[in-house]
Amino acid sequence: MNLAGHVLYHSPTSPYVRKVAVLIAEAGITGVAQVAASGSPVDPGAMPLEQNPLGKIPALARPDGPALYDSRVICRYLDNLAGSGFYSAPPRLWDTLTLEATADGILDAAVLMAYENRIRPEELRYQPWVAGQWAKIDRTLDAVTTGWMDHLNGPVDIGHIALGCALGYLDLRHSARAWRATRPGLAAWMARFAARPAMVATTPEA
Repeated sequence: MNLAGHVLYHSPTSPYVRKVAVLIAEAGITGVAQVAASGSPVDPGAMPLEQNPLGKIPALARPDGPALYDSRVICRYLDNLAGSGFYSAPPRLWDTLTLEATADGILDAAVLMAYENRIRPEELRYQPWVAGQWAKIDRTLDAVTTGWMDHLNGPVDIGHIALGCALGYLDLRHSARAWRATRPGLAAWMARFAARPAMVATTPEA
């Protein structure tokens, strides 16, 4: 489906942008222009503030209404236009949305860890807070391993895409944490999912 007139504000290392990019590729969507944007919570830089006053990406400008933002909103919008079916019908939908929210929660904690180490001056960093963020991720990955593998081994939906991008971000920014070490089943799933063309094409560089 060609979506000429739509503009995606993006950064190649943003895992939230990657979610959108993977869905675009998986759904066969074309025509979406891309504009690079960068910044941080302390300096909005080139973030699309007119499109998203929160100063976050992704943001999607569209020709027939105000810009959309938050990756979950954008992915749902694009899936609806393309009819790609990455949001399944109830009752499976509730599992799909919960897995997407779970993956985004992993990302939220992982991004906060990265900000703490990359933006905050070293003398002001609070390592117990960083450890607390990783504890959220660690127990959530265990929960995914024990409770979500049947879903992950089923038809691909937005939950798969979100989790694949979250795990990819852990590899990019927190590889020393070695999340795979005690989770061979999840690691094997990620190896298969990461080989999908849409994932390969959107793999960020460190």
